[in-house]
Amino acid sequence: MTGPSSPAASLVGRFLVAAPSMPDERFRKSVVFLCKHDDDGALGIIVNNSVDDLPLGQVYKQLGIDVPPADAQQPVLFGGPVETSRGLVLHSADYKREETLLIEGGMALTASLEILKDMAGGSGPKKAWLALGHSGWAPGQLDLEMQDNAWLVVDGDAELVFDADLAAKWQRALDRLGRKGGIGGRVDLAAFSHQSGRA
Repeated sequence: MTGPSSPAASLVGRFLVAAPSMPDERFRKSVVFLCKHDDDGALGIIVNNSVDDLPLGQVYKQLGIDVPPADAQQPVLFGGPVETSRGLVLHSADYKREETLLIEGGMALTASLEILKDMAGGSGPKKAWLALGHSGWAPGQLDLEMQDNAWLVVDGDAELVFDADLAAKWQRALDRLGRKGGIGGRVDLAAFSHQSGRA
């Protein structure tokens, strides 16, 4: 039984994979990890798109945080087109602050300067991505986009979220959809288009 704040079809902890027919150019070939989905709308982080020329080390420097060598060149994710100057950290649930949103499947989302300080100091989460901006949907908006076949839903997991090969994530997410459906191998992208092709 679902409560008033959790719709029956909540997609929290799953991936929204942009279908080849995605009409919004900002989300073309994107993989969004859904962190919140309830009657108030939805919030997710694009996990396969980075901010050009902005490694994590540069963000630390701008914030006056000492840069650990291991983090100096880690990409910063472009989390989505909403509040692009706001940083959110998508991370493993082994780290928690009062403001941390815990997500099913061992993931969490934290928006604070303190998590970045902890990450740089070695006391942060085991795995983490800093994202600038997020992807957001008003109540019912995501459901409409799903009906228009803009998104495919794939089970979420930390392995794909934290994979450093950002360019391969979209195809890997589609391949998971194919395996789950018993297709095996690569997914036939033409099968997901909502427009018919011509022979």
